[in-house]
Amino acid sequence: MKLIDKGVVIENGKPVIKQPQDLKAAADKTIAARILHAHDDHEDPSLLHIRFDSLTSHDITYVGIIQTARASGMKSFPMPYVLTNCHNTLCAVGGTINEDDHQFALSAAHKYGGIYVPPGMAVIHSYNREMMTACGRMILGSDSHTRYGALGTMGIGEGGGELARQLVNCRYELKMPEVVLVYVHGKVKPGIGPHDAALAICGAVYANGFVKNRVMEFAGPGITSLSQEFRNGIDVMTTETTCLSSIWETDDKTADYFARHGRPDAYAPLRIEEGAYYQRCIDIDLSELQSMIALPMHPSYALPIKELKRDPYKYLQEAQDRANKQLNGGVKMDLVSHIDEQGRIHVDQGIIAGCSGGTYENIYEATEILAGHDTGCGEFRLSVYPDSMPVYKGLVENGAVDKIITAGGIFREAFCGPCFGAGETPANGEFSIRHTTRNFPNREGSKPTEGQIASVGLMDARSIAATAVHQGILSAADEEVSSAPVIQPYVFDGSIYTKRVYNGWQKADPAYKLRFGPNIKDWPEQPSLKDSLLVKVVSHLDDPVTTTDELIPSGETSSFRSNPERLAQFTLSRRDPDYVDQAKQIRQIRDDVSAPEIQMVLSAFAQNGIHTDPAQLSIGSAIYARKPGDGSAREQAASCQRVLGGAANFAREYATKRYRSNCINWGMIPFLTEEGEQLPKGSWVLITNVREALLQDLPYKAWVYQDGKVQPLHLTTGDLSEDEREILADGCLINYYRSLHEKRLNPKTC
Repeated sequence: MKLIDKGVVIENGKPVIKQPQDLKAAADKTIAARILHAHDDHEDPSLLHIRFDSLTSHDITYVGIIQTARASGMKSFPMPYVLTNCHNTLCAVGGTINEDDHQFALSAAHKYGGIYVPPGMAVIHSYNREMMTACGRMILGSDSHTRYGALGTMGIGEGGGELARQLVNCRYELKMPEVVLVYVHGKVKPGIGPHDAALAICGAVYANGFVKNRVMEFAGPGITSLSQEFRNGIDVMTTETTCLSSIWETDDKTADYFARHGRPDAYAPLRIEEGAYYQRCIDIDLSELQSMIALPMHPSYALPIKELKRDPYKYLQEAQDRANKQLNGGVKMDLVSHIDEQGRIHVDQGIIAGCSGGTYENIYEATEILAGHDTGCGEFRLSVYPDSMPVYKGLVENGAVDKIITAGGIFREAFCGPCFGAGETPANGEFSIRHTTRNFPNREGSKPTEGQIASVGLMDARSIAATAVHQGILSAADEEVSSAPVIQPYVFDGSIYTKRVYNGWQKADPAYKLRFGPNIKDWPEQPSLKDSLLVKVVSHLDDPVTTTDELIPSGETSSFRSNPERLAQFTLSRRDPDYVDQAKQIRQIRDDVSAPEIQMVLSAFAQNGIHTDPAQLSIGSAIYARKPGDGSAREQAASCQRVLGGAANFAREYATKRYRSNCINWGMIPFLTEEGEQLPKGSWVLITNVREALLQDLPYKAWVYQDGKVQPLHLTTGDLSEDEREILADGCLINYYRSLHEKRLNPKTC
């Protein structure tokens, strides 16, 4: 794999390093640019204002989104909105509250005209691939892995605030992103699967930010050698590179996919054009790909399994040392103990699941490796989750399910749980290998603050099956498989969805009553921003990257996603357990300028000639994180901070656009600090002109009080649109829309 950090132009179908004479015209020839321009309102040349063709959410996020949109004046869904139930389906914490959320969604589909996919029917992205994609479309989802580029659909994963904006007929704002060409050639060897390619790409581009907030455009002769599902499997993992979106060339295999799913009209050929310009290029020779593993605790910690087996002590020691620097609570990860006297690595669990692993071809090929073997009756166990009920039926009809359970595996239902720690949680100290999307800290469900830790390595389904054949001895499929199997196709039975999925699109019934459960609560009122802002830094995270899973853990917290106050109690619980109490202390006094701690701090500033009007002072808490926001699109990573009184975040940079957007939509100013200004826990920051500077794009007048000293502080907020500035000034997206309705105005982007 080669990274070309220079612009390339397509000449005779191949990338050539050069600059075109008309840069904009050449850049507009990319597939990505053509789709983006087709969805832009064209009113503002400096920004794209995108209206999506459809929206999608799962049961961790849709209640909050609908509640936000309701509070903002929504009367019906203005485009198809798919509500799937694949996340908190089985983590039954808190009595009936999971199913209450599902019934709320069904009632909302009736009332507002949505599409409701019942629990167990399909994971979110598989349903959208099967039923909602089409070449040239755009889909916005409240899940970071909203990626359908291999089917010609640009998918973008964002926080729920951005979906709420679409639901009230407002647009998604962004500058035209750069496009990175992923030029694919060669042909994969037997035993190599899509996760091997995806992990190799993540390992090459994540840490250096090569594709951050850019669009990855896949093209080249190697694509034709890949099945459509193979392409889908690579594509869904582009999220882990921190790119904005992805798009692929389409061909006869794409057309066949749509035809087999009963939607032949969804196909259109998408091709790279002569003269198209790309700001960067990734050159991939598929024949060089090897069976890969991503060691804990990130998909980018990837290396060939052969290399790991060659020196297991070196790589596992490095991985556990790296992990133990991040872990909190005194618990230590121990990977080296999984190496036996013969130098073999023992794993305890294998899982093939979700939108990346649970596809028909992945499971079918894994089954062919497993057939006739025995996974053993020791500690190792294998579980397989299909990604949709039609796929489940196909695997039953083709005998794959029989082969899996005959070998000793467990076959389950369509569920995303193993991907985010709500199912198949390993025992303390265990090592799990998974064909799922992430292996972030505690993604398998462990709780280091309670002395429990497990670890996850990401691998392709084929290598997981090879490991299962050896009853838990880590193995690489490219060393086990000499020829690729002939994959027996399955017949997609769309009647499974017709009989169970409620499709209310364009059939909204305003009189239909929403069904609420006792755990479904409205968002608490949030204050607007006053002239000045005083915040206390109540958590300091100096890790290279802080994930959204660390900001608000996944897993059992899923049951409380519809209750903002209860969910907020989990904020930073596995990273900084003191955060919630510290934030609450500030929230209790944010309306009381006479509180002793506030008076002490204001007096310290006043002694240094820095004064502010107490009646025009906003008070809140903040966190400092070097680079927060990698990972999930869940807006709760930001909203929970806001519910607890958060007013700002300080960072050297934000890992993803979506987390920064979440902070903005929830009224927390995303400040940027300079190198060396780390704002320790307990320090206070005062910005005396915050509202004026925010609305008029002026320099911030800021100071920090720490260790008895007051020092000036240089803060910026980066690029903010006019709408984003007004949202922050109003205190959150809900307040912003409420004020517009009171004034009987519409946002400029509507």
